[in-house]
Amino acid sequence: MKFGLYSEMQLSNGKTEKQLYDEVIKQIIHADQVGFDVYSLIDHHHFSRFSISANPLAIYTAVAHQTQHIRFRTALHILPQVNPLRMAGEIAVADILTNGRIEVGVGRGHAWVFPDEGIVPIEEAKPRFEEALAILEQGLSEGRVNFEGKYYTAKDVDIVPSPLQKKMPYYTGGTSNHTYEQAGIKGWGIFVPPLLPLENLKEQLNIYRDACYKHGNEPQVVWLHAVYMDDDAAQIRKESEKHFKNFLAGNSAPTVALPNRDRMLNAGFNFYAKGILEKLADMTYEQITEGDVVWIGTPEEICEKIERVKREVEGLTEIDFLTNYGGMDHWKVIKQQELISKQVMPNFK
Repeated sequence: MKFGLYSEMQLSNGKTEKQLYDEVIKQIIHADQVGFDVYSLIDHHHFSRFSISANPLAIYTAVAHQTQHIRFRTALHILPQVNPLRMAGEIAVADILTNGRIEVGVGRGHAWVFPDEGIVPIEEAKPRFEEALAILEQGLSEGRVNFEGKYYTAKDVDIVPSPLQKKMPYYTGGTSNHTYEQAGIKGWGIFVPPLLPLENLKEQLNIYRDACYKHGNEPQVVWLHAVYMDDDAAQIRKESEKHFKNFLAGNSAPTVALPNRDRMLNAGFNFYAKGILEKLADMTYEQITEGDVVWIGTPEEICEKIERVKREVEGLTEIDFLTNYGGMDHWKVIKQQELISKQVMPNFK
């Protein structure tokens, strides 16, 4: 079992942007020192309450020489909105500077990154993703791209430099059946969305595993969940409640920019048309903590929750915790990383 950390870099609780970036860098260095396997950052723009993580590769290269073993994963590069030829080169540079520790996360992006008046219409998200992905994969694996599509054309284009890793690890995540099937066909790892209970994801995970086995691939399920631990329940609530509420409110905030519902449905963004995210900000502490939206408890209780996921999720290979969410104080983040590394991880390593 691998263990990682994932952060959306939500700007709240009165922090400045520079303070948050400085703290995240310190947290990654600490995570490497205490034995975490991987650190993941979202790639996101425009909504500070949800995320100010606009360039994960820059953060990874900034901490590369201050870390030894931890790997770096972007969750996820929004391919419909980038030039895939440039992206391949940028990923390769980061792989060189981190001494071959980059893992590539790719996706279409949240529905709100395609507003009604946006540059890329939401109807083009999926076809643009598929074309950009083909170019990115070809560029990173072969160093040269030949491609002709509706949106992109590249004739014998060199990609420089080449990544240090001969075969880049790929991951994706989301809520659509197509995403899970594609990940299984290609042999990618799959992120499980951090705010959805296990019951909501069984169908998609079955689709993923079936596609893996059909195409000779081993499932790699990455379970994401926000956590707060202490030996005292009252102390947990005192230290975490406002951050949990900020976390959910931050995930709800960008929904004000969602495209028209019919357009989302027609473009395959069905989950965003259900109105689930809009309700997150109204949840009480009891609803948040008792409904499997986040995990709280003693380290022993968190281990029991992991054991349950292990039993019920075939192909689980990694647990990624969110410890920095909703403007979490730096000392609280370090407290959680220490508890996980010393009292949780040894039970599964």
